[in-house]
Amino acid sequence: MAAWWPTKNIADRAQLVGNAECAKCHTDKAATQATTPMAHAGARAANAEILREREKLSGSLPPYNYEIARNSAGSTYSVSDGAQRMSAQLEWAFGIAHTGQTYIYSHDAVYYESRVSFYRTLDSLALTTGHLSESPSSLGAALGRRMDSGETQHCFGCHTSGSMIAGRFDAAHATPGVTCEQCHGAGAKHVAAMKAGKIDEGRRAILNPRKLSAVASVDFCGACHRTWADVLQTGVTGVANVRFQPYRLESSKCWGRGGDARLACFACHDPHQPLVTETASYDSKCLLCHVTKQLGEKKDGGSAQDNSLAGKTEHVAGRGEKVADHPGAACPVATSNCTSCHMPKVEVPSMHAPFTDHRIRIVRDAAAYPN
Repeated sequence: MAAWWPTKNIADRAQLVGNAECAKCHTDKAATQATTPMAHAGARAANAEILREREKLSGSLPPYNYEIARNSAGSTYSVSDGAQRMSAQLEWAFGIAHTGQTYIYSHDAVYYESRVSFYRTLDSLALTTGHLSESPSSLGAALGRRMDSGETQHCFGCHTSGSMIAGRFDAAHATPGVTCEQCHGAGAKHVAAMKAGKIDEGRRAILNPRKLSAVASVDFCGACHRTWADVLQTGVTGVANVRFQPYRLESSKCWGRGGDARLACFACHDPHQPLVTETASYDSKCLLCHVTKQLGEKKDGGSAQDNSLAGKTEHVAGRGEKVADHPGAACPVATSNCTSCHMPKVEVPSMHAPFTDHRIRIVRDAAAYPN
């Protein structure tokens, strides 16, 4: 992958200290991060909640019928054409279960992606996004798609932690989900320096993505959430790329050529906290740009200092003027729930669920989806 991924490869597994060590100092962040979708991006199949809750899952893609059945070892995944049957023991479950989940199995040290995935809205198995809808010519092809080494490493790199050590792929010792060190880098040197009181050295020994520039930070998140590079490489067009949030964000007019820190991923989303879904909670972020009146202007009965609130801004809808350092024009329609109009949800048929489009824009009625 062309995406920038500075914490991907660890030279030695001994450099990894684990979340428990991180939590000794970063107690609150570690506790809430464990509840995030990223922390649950991957699970060993035997521990996958969806599979543990259900004795059996099924789906049909004629002429093939699919089934995932729980057993003492975990879950067995099978495909049948009515005359023959082929099965594999599932090893990994990738994806957050509130939308969907795809399954991984292996044969002769090669990994395969299941042709069907679980979708929450269907509560059953259906074609995995990205797989061809045409019927495969063999049971083996109907069971799943072989993943090459690069794709395998990338999938495990986004859904697990510590799968690449010293340039070698090691899924057997990978930690399920995205942990602290998958984003911040190996922590052994950081921990040792901090314990020795070498604070500056300790800070340099760990990556803090918040210190990255707007463009670099979005590219960093885009290593998993997909950037322009991924779109160019894969040629994914249409509503399917609405899931590539960094690509969509950087396609926004307000992002500009050099980016804007007020629009960077971390400006709206704290990776240590569960995803916030209430649209109104993002209004304050939108109003950092879309303001028309600087507080601090003297109002009746008060001084400028009393009314300034230390240079904060006030949004005035309906005027459309712009402030020099806040170039967004005011919205003439509303001052709340901004994202519900300007970042609409787009249904992805193959995912059986809607996704928030991060290409910020004025959405015209009946306008085509902008690639």
